[in-house]
Amino acid sequence: MENPVEITGVDGVIVVGGRVGGMIEIFGLVQQFYEKDPLESKDLSRVVNSNHFDLLSKILDEQKVSGKIIHGGHRNRDQLKIAPTILLDVPEDSLIMNEEIFGPLLPILLVDRLEESFDLILSRPKPLAAYVFTNNQSLKEKFVLNITAGGIVINDIAVHFTAPTLPFGGVGESGIGAYHGKLSFDAFSHKKAVLYRGFKADAALRYPPYTAWNQSLLKALMSGSLVSIISLLFGWSKNTVAKPKVA
Repeated sequence: MENPVEITGVDGVIVVGGRVGGMIEIFGLVQQFYEKDPLESKDLSRVVNSNHFDLLSKILDEQKVSGKIIHGGHRNRDQLKIAPTILLDVPEDSLIMNEEIFGPLLPILLVDRLEESFDLILSRPKPLAAYVFTNNQSLKEKFVLNITAGGIVINDIAVHFTAPTLPFGGVGESGIGAYHGKLSFDAFSHKKAVLYRGFKADAALRYPPYTAWNQSLLKALMSGSLVSIISLLFGWSKNTVAKPKVA
């Protein structure tokens, strides 16, 4: 693809309206993976349990989206199977856009301009993963720089999970921390801070009375600015407080 076609996230696929026909045709090829009837195919995974099957059914039966199904939608509760289902132009306030799917349902969201894809992704909770499909180098760089997600993949999906040297995890609502290899060890290890010091050279200005001079010097020291410290000691600072005289 010489021009950007779509940007996908964990909540669905975002497609620029003018390219939706080609995308639907591509997704329609999924049928070939499962012979004539996906529900009878041994290669189609089952939904994890009956409770989740009922949730997916509720999502598909919602009035806002039931008429948006353009492919699939067939179900068999006894086998806990749902045929791969594509839904076109679903409303953002529908259940399918606000529930974790974990099933063979793929909503397609339409935008008029590519820039709207970024606005849409950024308006929602940070995803566990985000994907962009394009040969446009500037779009790749813009996506990586502007989209916050647990992981980002260019021109593929989910393969970052298989790379042992890459951290896998979420950000914000999609999760905290990451694992894989040494990262797993680090994630479940507590980094204990230990500082050793002697009994000499304790600074008197740490203790009361907290004179204006002491406070100014403490602020200068905590700022880490050598210029501020020297300016204060030599009286060059505009905010210099008179140094107390020792009797």
